[in-house]
Amino acid sequence: MAASAPETAIPAGAHAVKRLTIAVAAAVWAAGCTLGPDYRRPETTVPEAYRWQLPSAEAGASAEAYADLGWWQVYADPNLQQLLKAAVEQNPDVRIAAARIDQARASLGVNRLAQLPQIAGTAGETRNETSALLTSFTLPRERTNDVLQLSASWEIDLWGRLRRATEAGRADLLAAEYAKQGVLVGLIGDVASAYFNLLSLDEQLEITQRTTATREKFVELTRARHDRGVVSGLDVATAEAQLATAQGNVPELQRQIAQAEDQLNFLLGGGANAIVRQVETNPIAPIPPPGLPSTLLERRPDIRQAEQALVAANARIGSAKAALFPTLSLTGAVGSASSALDGLLTGPAQTFSIGGNLLLPILDAQRNLFVVDLADARKREAILQYQKTIQGALRDVSDALVARQKYAEFELTQRAQVAALRRADDIALARYRAGFSSYFDVINADRDLFNAELTLSASARNTRIAAVQLYRALGGGWQLPALVPAAAK
Repeated sequence: MAASAPETAIPAGAHAVKRLTIAVAAAVWAAGCTLGPDYRRPETTVPEAYRWQLPSAEAGASAEAYADLGWWQVYADPNLQQLLKAAVEQNPDVRIAAARIDQARASLGVNRLAQLPQIAGTAGETRNETSALLTSFTLPRERTNDVLQLSASWEIDLWGRLRRATEAGRADLLAAEYAKQGVLVGLIGDVASAYFNLLSLDEQLEITQRTTATREKFVELTRARHDRGVVSGLDVATAEAQLATAQGNVPELQRQIAQAEDQLNFLLGGGANAIVRQVETNPIAPIPPPGLPSTLLERRPDIRQAEQALVAANARIGSAKAALFPTLSLTGAVGSASSALDGLLTGPAQTFSIGGNLLLPILDAQRNLFVVDLADARKREAILQYQKTIQGALRDVSDALVARQKYAEFELTQRAQVAALRRADDIALARYRAGFSSYFDVINADRDLFNAELTLSASARNTRIAAVQLYRALGGGWQLPALVPAAAK
């Protein structure tokens, strides 16, 4: 009889393994069911062309849309390119966005591992002493138990709850990546706008200093004519007042320049350093056509981020619905237990267990229904947010297009006005010196020229910034060139 013991033990173990295999196969087959709606992009209506879009022949002959160009191709100023490169590498908002990507990636990893069997190992020793009054003479008071066990548990994803959670986590990761691209788009636009504003302030300071020098000479001329009795003291006082007006603009412009440099340093993520710049004849490359509105859905990072938020919200509906149904978990353990350490790895010390748990929510059923309603409401909100983001993007492009066109037209007329006022100023001063013109003609001509030159500088800045805003509205600026280190990417 003793010899037959191993023969009966082997079939029993084989039957247990067979039953486990059948249960796992059935569970995997049932796990093909996934509750909740599969994602489909909402239907959106976009125009065939942007409002205020020029014909292709007028907009520039290029097969690429404006936003398809990298920022190093759009901004030709080498000093600006260095600033943009430094901003991409050092700006804290970009680093924060990168950290959020890592958070989303880690969360996705947690969701994926939840679909796999959870395996744990246990090794332990316990020693206890029983009261002598409760122990018979045949049993020792002191006992030692050694345990070595490997256990596993697996929640069978019958209704797709875990798969939907992984799908939502994947969408969250993509949304975080698009959010970083959106940060880059905004950063490139902010740095370029601040740089062009700084160039305009430099130009206005140069105009003011040049006008101040001219008015100083005119004050000397007026005083000399007053000493000869040619003009009255009123002319001298008026000339001095005009000089003080120009001189008063100098410290104000210097303050604005210093604060503009501080703004750029903040965007660069550095300290209060002087910004190297020089006026470039063509700081922005020729602007190609903006492309089709339908491509905006695939290019703008904020639209793609909003869509991934919708994907995640859609997946969480399935996860919430799956919580309404029973969950099946399989558990198993194999190991050994012995009262002596040297017998822990022997055959008689081996242990084995297998089981399954079916959990049906009863008290939480009503709460889970509210969770489904909450997930459905969040999906509706995500759809509306997605559609709103598209509408806002189309408006941004339209506003940038009309701003670019009209600012450029105004700049042309302003250049013509400045050229005419310069001629008028020269004529008025020559006539004044010859005694054929009134002093107030000179004052008026000089004042009009000064204001017109300042306005021209501001209009040139507005034209450049409008091009920056158009590039930003189309979703350009998140691309990274080869010159940016891999760590920054």
